[in-house]
Amino acid sequence: MATSVAKQKFFLTHKKYAVVGASTDQSKWGTKILQWYIARDKDVTPVHPTNSELEGHKTVKSIDELASPTETALSIITPAKLTIKLLEQAKAKGIPAIWIQPGASDKDCADYITNNEMTDYVLWQGECLWRDGDGILRTMDHEPRSFFLHVLLNLRDLLLQSCH
Repeated sequence: MATSVAKQKFFLTHKKYAVVGASTDQSKWGTKILQWYIARDKDVTPVHPTNSELEGHKTVKSIDELASPTETALSIITPAKLTIKLLEQAKAKGIPAIWIQPGASDKDCADYITNNEMTDYVLWQGECLWRDGDGILRTMDHEPRSFFLHVLLNLRDLLLQSCH
């Protein structure tokens, strides 16, 4: 199984991101995570069932509406009851990396991740993008590109194994 740091680095290598759980409430963690991406000039799409725009970015109503789901890393900041449904949808859509913020998962989510062989690309054990993301990005700036190639090749092999 990939380490937490390796999964965080893999997550942050993506060019596109989506955030489920942001709202118009500036005090909510979902909105803070959306703002984190925006402040770092990341290509981010908020997912919201009713708002057409959040933080100046056009939303989609569900992850089913993402333009490039297989190229989009997903941040989840929702109650665990919703998170498990999002995990099911993300798996079906081929989302390559998922970061579940602290408090957004429970035992049912953990069991789903484990039982569906998602442990190598889902962060759910207390990792926090808002707290840890900048530090991970800094370490990535100092590593040779071969590290990323190694991670991507390992993940490709894992995905190919799961298809057989």
